[in-house]
Amino acid sequence: MKHDTLLQQPVIEAPRLVLRPLRPSDAGLMRLYTSDRRVADMTTSIPHPLPPGMAEGFIAQSTRPDAREVVWALDATAFGGSELLGVISLKTMDRSQSEIGYWVAPAMWNTGFASEAVNALIAANPLGNATLFGSVFQDNPGSARVLTNAGFEYLGDAEAFSVARGAKVPTWTYLKRLG
Repeated sequence: MKHDTLLQQPVIEAPRLVLRPLRPSDAGLMRLYTSDRRVADMTTSIPHPLPPGMAEGFIAQSTRPDAREVVWALDATAFGGSELLGVISLKTMDRSQSEIGYWVAPAMWNTGFASEAVNALIAANPLGNATLFGSVFQDNPGSARVLTNAGFEYLGDAEAFSVARGAKVPTWTYLKRLG
């Protein structure tokens, strides 16, 4: 595992991609993908329509040294693919816990990239977490499969507010013990 010298954030290798820190040049593809309603609707925080400057602001916030969420780009350039397929993040909580979050571009759905990213992040455990939590909207069974295939256990039902949908949405919550 290498570390990005600017952020001291690890670069994590997976079979067909690397997880690397976000960079300003990611804004164009991020804007393209997150402007898609299908992506925004499956997240709690991406609005639709996407306001101008949102991708750039997210990248700037994510790369701050005091950020509570560590975000990686799914980058497949070393394997002949795009420099940004999606993102994956760990939002720090207390007691050595984090919440995992991810999205991939719709053209990459059902290709295994999300699973590779989640499994690589779990294997690297860059924050030294003992526990990871994950939550997905109940109308997104593909993301639920990514978590369960990575060994996450179902905890229960809840709900979360989706900015894009402007409503609370039923969720499934999952847990993965790492240590």
